[in-house]
Amino acid sequence: MASEQMKSVASALLVLNLCMYVIVLAIGSWAMNRAIDHGFIIGPGYELPAHFSPIFFPMGNAATGFFVTFSLIAGVVGVASAIVGLNHTRFWSSDGIPSAASTAVIAWTLTLLAMGFASKEIELSIRNARLRTMEAFMIILSATQLLYIAVIYGASSSRRT
Repeated sequence: MASEQMKSVASALLVLNLCMYVIVLAIGSWAMNRAIDHGFIIGPGYELPAHFSPIFFPMGNAATGFFVTFSLIAGVVGVASAIVGLNHTRFWSSDGIPSAASTAVIAWTLTLLAMGFASKEIELSIRNARLRTMEAFMIILSATQLLYIAVIYGASSSRRT
């Protein structure tokens, strides 16, 4: 009985995380596209600016480039983790626990890294509403992904006894 409750909790967390990671990918893709379209334009006869950064984002502050880049990486790995996790919850056997848990831990560590850049971006201010939304989602995802990892390990330990 407890195993079925853990399965429903894990499934709900997976669907929530999947939706949030997809939204993070959408906002991050918009930010990356905007940075590419409106970044520095270097033509023939022009010199690079003195403080040129290849991770320049015109809509935020100095941490925006790193935050968006690592959020995109965390988003892709998070979606992959959710797909593996949904496959695990579909069969709900002990054979799928190692793959689901390991991809979830990798996605969580990358999400924590992006959350660190989000907190730096919050500290520096000067950002738009989309970036604020992405920061909030990364902070929430760091908690929900950890909760999902705890549910997986809790379910695996309850199955062994």
